[in-house]
Amino acid sequence: MSIVVTGATGHLGQLVIEGLLEKVPAAEIVALARSEEKAGALAARGVQVRIADYDRPHTLAGAFNLGDKVLLISGTEVGKRVAQHQAVVDAARTAGVALLAYTSILHAPQADFMIGRDHQATEGSILTSGLPFVLLRNGFYTESYLSDFSAILRSGRIESNAGNGKVASASRADFAAAAVTALTEGGHAGRAYELSGDTAWTFADLAAEITRQSDTKVSYHAVTSEERRTALLQAGLPEAIADLIVDIDEGIARGLVADTAPDDLTRLIGRRTTPLAESVANTLKAL
Repeated sequence: MSIVVTGATGHLGQLVIEGLLEKVPAAEIVALARSEEKAGALAARGVQVRIADYDRPHTLAGAFNLGDKVLLISGTEVGKRVAQHQAVVDAARTAGVALLAYTSILHAPQADFMIGRDHQATEGSILTSGLPFVLLRNGFYTESYLSDFSAILRSGRIESNAGNGKVASASRADFAAAAVTALTEGGHAGRAYELSGDTAWTFADLAAEITRQSDTKVSYHAVTSEERRTALLQAGLPEAIADLIVDIDEGIARGLVADTAPDDLTRLIGRRTTPLAESVANTLKAL
């Protein structure tokens, strides 16, 4: 039996592998990657590497073995993910894996924005597959809001159509630790975990925290959805991406990712989730 991680060279996948290496021998960990080059560092540490691609279902045929535990990390290409995920589910079912864990979205059945649809469809395919499963319904990653940190400092501005909506985010490391727990401990099969941070924040809170730590005045500007879309298009984003970002922030305004209950993430990782202030500090150090 091995623990297989799809998307193993991505941001979340790498953190999951790191966590697994602290709990199980490297030889029992399998990293699925699209190329040997990307997974070279993992192979050097004794992790098994298997080449597989969501978009090429035939490459998944030998990716899993009977009794494996599998973590399906959701793909990043909205609109293509349903077919990609289905290919993994089909291969896992054919192999007879012992557990299929999936990184879904917070409160997936009620997630009425665009990114929720792919996750709802994938959860449906997993539930009908007959496989033992665990649904890791991840909230938003704090790092997603700090990826343009330098640009925020230069402009002194955070803009969103989320209004005063709150985000109960956590760090990628927090979500990775939850996945490691589900994969290495018993008693998680058949569960759906709602994973969110212990504290929800607004974009005004984010601006204030960056200001406090950076000595650069950053202010939050609430705009309409149309104003936000226009600004994103003017910045050169494709229409589909601009629409997706606007839709996500509209979901934030409706409170879709503000829930800090039922503390599933804290209970799975055995500690409080990473505070916003700590994530901001870590980003500043990395500049």
